[in-house]
Formats: sequence, C-alpha cells, structure tokens
Amino acid sequence: MAPPDTVLDELFDKNLAWANAKNEKDPTFFRRLAEQQAPRFLWVGCSDSRVPANDVVGLDPGELFVHRNIANVVHSSDMNLLAVLEFAVEVLRVRHVIVCGHYGCGGVKRAVENAEGRLGEGHTLVDHWLAPVVDLCIRHRAAIDRTAAPATPLDKLCELNVSLQMRRLAATPVLKTAWARGLDVTVHGWIYGIGDGLLRDLGTTLSSSEELAALPPLDDLLATPHEPMSAARLHAVAAFLEMELADMGAIAPFGSACTCGAWDNGPFGAEREEME
Repeated sequence: MAPPDTVLDELFDKNLAWANAKNEKDPTFFRRLAEQQAPRFLWVGCSDSRVPANDVVGLDPGELFVHRNIANVVHSSDMNLLAVLEFAVEVLRVRHVIVCGHYGCGGVKRAVENAEGRLGEGHTLVDHWLAPVVDLCIRHRAAIDRTAAPATPLDKLCELNVSLQMRRLAATPVLKTAWARGLDVTVHGWIYGIGDGLLRDLGTTLSSSEELAALPPLDDLLATPHEPMSAARLHAVAAFLEMELADMGAIAPFGSACTCGAWDNGPFGAEREEME
C-alpha cells in the first residue's frame, strides 16, 4: 500500500479543525445547514484561488450560491453556467446575481497577450474560453491604453470585462424569461482588489431587459470614467455629506444606512457624536 499523502492529510486535519470550531461556536450550525440551503445571492466570479467568494463577503456556507470560471466569463453556450443560473433564479429564488471580477486577473492578462499576438500559434482551450475577452481588448485597446494613473490598462480591462459579462448574463434566456414573468432579480457588477481585500461597485445594476437595452455602449464607459466605489469610500462620502448638511442645519439619514459599523464605531464616530 502506498504511504499516505501527507499534503492531503493536512487538508483533512484542517477540515476537522474547521468543523470542530464551527460546532463549538454554534452547535446547531451543521444541522440547520443540512436541512436546507436558502442563499439570497448568486456569485459569478473568477476561479482565482485568491478570491474565495464566501470569505470575501463574510458569509457562511449556505448563504451564497457560487459559480466560478477563468476570468468570470459568460458564454451563452455554457450549460454549466446556465444550469446554475436557472437553478438559482427559478428554484432558490435568489434576488441578486453578482458578477465579480478582480484586479490582476491572470485570465484577462492572458487575453491581452493573445490580442497582442504574443502567444504565437500555441493556443489552448483556455484561449478559446477567453475569446470574448480577447475581442474586448482588441475593440477597445486604444481607449484602454489611455487609462490614467494610478489605474493601469490591465485594471481598466478587468473592470470592462465585468461590464461585458454583466450584459452577456442579462441577455441569457434564463434572465430574460425571469424578468418577463415579473421575477425580482438584479444583476450587479463588482470588482475585488486582491491587494487590499475590498470589493468595489462598478455602478451599474440591471433589473429588466429594458434596462439592458438602455445601457450605453462600452465605448461610452471608457469615455466617461467612473471610479469603482468600495464600502469604505461610500461611507466616507456619506459621512462627509452628512457633516456638510449638518453645518447647514439639516441632518440627512446617511449615517443610519451604514451597516458595517464604520459610521458608529469607526473613523466617523467622533464626527457623528459631535453632530448629535
């Protein structure tokens, strides 16, 4: 008999430690989990091992339905993705579908190398998979190359790829049919910063086929840059606006909308107390 693989044994040991810790913290956790799954969100993200979906948003197992692939690409012929999407929308009744890319995406970088002809003729299945991203890069290369610092052209292409995949997802028969039947499903476009651990909202949501049809061309997104907003930035803006309104004698409810604790306990707490 072959000797046990100590590397795999380590995974079993870590699993045991994780399960024990979960049970110690919440003795009914696994029993509840076994009874049903009721996620409110579907995450369509990249397979990159540095972007673990549940950890990134701080959700336990059972709270997030997940589909991942290289560069979070949406192919209309991908039966895996379409089956996940249909099950999420029609059976689990998720209300939010999040397309999430990340900065420094290796798949997007590979697509750039392909678009520039740096791969020669040695194309692989991965390159076939990344074809929509390669086409995106070729079509918008001039505008992407004009990306202003501190962002990089690769950063901008990672963001633009999320915007493209949102549109492709919204155009699937699954979502078009769901919206036609009046189901409440919204598609969001986010991007994750591996360097700081923060998610950023790209500022576009889609809740109907009409909203999809009304979206401006991707060229317009490049012509009018939009800074992706992290929660920290949103709370900072909200705090600033509330302080500005307080100076004018009017208090707006921005602070009360903060759910992360930054408004009450974080760097804005002192300002809030002064206003009160």
